[in-house]
Amino acid sequence: MKSLLLTLLTVSLAVPALAQDADNSSALDNAPKSQFRNYGDDMAGRFGIGLMVGEPTGLTAKYFIDSVFAIDAGLGWSFHDETDPQLHADLLWHKFDLIPVEKGQMPVYLGVGGRGKFRDNADDRAGIRFPIGISYIFDDKPLDVFVEFAPIIDFTPSTRGSFNIAIGARWWF
Repeated sequence: MKSLLLTLLTVSLAVPALAQDADNSSALDNAPKSQFRNYGDDMAGRFGIGLMVGEPTGLTAKYFIDSVFAIDAGLGWSFHDETDPQLHADLLWHKFDLIPVEKGQMPVYLGVGGRGKFRDNADDRAGIRFPIGISYIFDDKPLDVFVEFAPIIDFTPSTRGSFNIAIGARWWF
């Protein structure tokens, strides 16, 4: 199970580099930084990395496959009952025009993904996450902030429900 989860994270983090090599001629890559006004309108091919605080607290990364779908991943630790490391990866669908804002973009998103919790003195857990969140993408900075809630159903070593909730920020490349 650890091998499967580590493979999923590796693939989700390698996709941005492969896509960037394949699409070096995109207008977004060739545009001067001053033209990134409202760049949230076209996030396709963009990769962001940052920090999240909450349950779990740690690193977060996200890659937009196209203007609607993205892959995100996180590696973090809990600071309450179970302090073991957690790894997750999700496929996310974004709705950019649901909440209109005067500047920037504020997409609402939902998705599905996998989660592994690697416990030191007990059986590791593996399950499915259903993240729901909202982010604000600044129009004049390559930065977004987000809040996310993710119900979880663990299937191993036994079936049980839980959830993640975190706030965070990512710097976009």
